[in-house]
Amino acid sequence: MSATSKQNIRRRSAGENVWLSHETAETGFLAQLPVKELVYEVLPSEEAVGRMMLDEITSAANAKEGSLVIVLVGGRGGQALHKLLGEMAKTSDHDALFSRLDVFTQDALAPLRMDNGLSFVRDFERLLGEEFFRKVKSFTSMRTDADDLESDLASYVDRLERSGGIDLFFLGLGPEAGGASHPAYIKPGSGATYNDVAGLIPISPSILEHHINKFKAGGTVVTDADEAECRAAKHILTLGPAAILGARRVVQSIVDADTAPAKRESYRQLLATKIADDAETRQVQFDQNPGLWLRVHPNVRSLILPNVF
Repeated sequence: MSATSKQNIRRRSAGENVWLSHETAETGFLAQLPVKELVYEVLPSEEAVGRMMLDEITSAANAKEGSLVIVLVGGRGGQALHKLLGEMAKTSDHDALFSRLDVFTQDALAPLRMDNGLSFVRDFERLLGEEFFRKVKSFTSMRTDADDLESDLASYVDRLERSGGIDLFFLGLGPEAGGASHPAYIKPGSGATYNDVAGLIPISPSILEHHINKFKAGGTVVTDADEAECRAAKHILTLGPAAILGARRVVQSIVDADTAPAKRESYRQLLATKIADDAETRQVQFDQNPGLWLRVHPNVRSLILPNVF
């Protein structure tokens, strides 16, 4: 991929991590972003969280005309929403809404066959159903079987940005060592900055284990062949901080603290960490704990279950 092949997206290396970036902001810009307290809402059930996420889609659709661009979250965090959307798609009552949805995914393991049972896309298909995919305006996923993963990811970013920008970015919370966390799959120490819209980062055994376990806990049927291929994946494709910060609204959901108890400490640190005023220190903080990027987004809603505390 050439340095300017997709609009003004440039390739940037940070150690073994590759980021696709927009050089649109000066170094000091990070210090200008106001820090927000993360206000959370405790809901009684996973189903209630899913209904609130659905309400976010309908509210956003009512507030604008034309297409609605949403980025789905994979794994347990979005499954209740996906089930609701799948049921809605079986009738014609909501076809007008579905016809306006431009749907994108936020992360993936690669290389991986697109029909592997541990692919986020397969889980989306299982829960959303054929009618959903037939009725939405578009559904675009990251390609995990491309010969040139970087070039294909640049094309993916280009299509996302040409859609008009993200209206709703649904996020989960991935636990990391020491109480850190990752949004999408922006990992600690990956060198992500506010200009990075997407990236390819090396995979670790702990990520693979977490990914496989959360799919199994969510009810996915995993074959031995699928699991073996998944454990051989080398990269994570992920949207970056620039995509998250550029979204008009971020909706976070955390529903699986029982099966992923490390999320409790990760969430406490997300809420309580004091973020520095200067850009250089902030960048270090955010690289050590990428979940903190949510604290400088102006429009975040965090939906959790009581078991998070």
